[in-house]
Amino acid sequence: MTKRQDMETASRLAAIVGYDEVLASMAELLESARRTAARATNAIMTATYWEIGRRIVELEQGGKERAQYGKALLQRLAADLSEKFGRGFSVDNLETMRIFYQTYTNICSTPSSEKSETLSRKFTVNEIACKFPLPWSHYVLLVRRPRSSEARTFYEAEALRGGWTVRQLA
Repeated sequence: MTKRQDMETASRLAAIVGYDEVLASMAELLESARRTAARATNAIMTATYWEIGRRIVELEQGGKERAQYGKALLQRLAADLSEKFGRGFSVDNLETMRIFYQTYTNICSTPSSEKSETLSRKFTVNEIACKFPLPWSHYVLLVRRPRSSEARTFYEAEALRGGWTVRQLA
């Protein structure tokens, strides 16, 4: 097809009544689906990091705030998880996951018989999104900066209400 034929075809398609509206509605549908998918993925990953923190605290430490061997455990976990999954599992990141769980301990209470089951199987995506409405990067800031629980609750609510970026939250 020549360039002229392409232009003529495009011109005829544009002349179809309602084409522009249908195109615009399809574009909005796709953009909405992408935003929803990104939020759902982030919520699932945040829930997964909470679960990793829970397992570090409750399974490896027997529920104690910090086990004597905690640093060695985190170093071993960091090495093994990084080898298997790549970046994102440094000792510092695992420590953040531990602190995240300790800060939000009661957010996803489950009977002890279900503890080995992953969150993605226990909750629907919408339930997870309700429990972790902010992106992981927001929670990292909220748990890593020393604040009172009242201040953390305030900033969490304001970030959610105002749609703050992580930079605005910082």
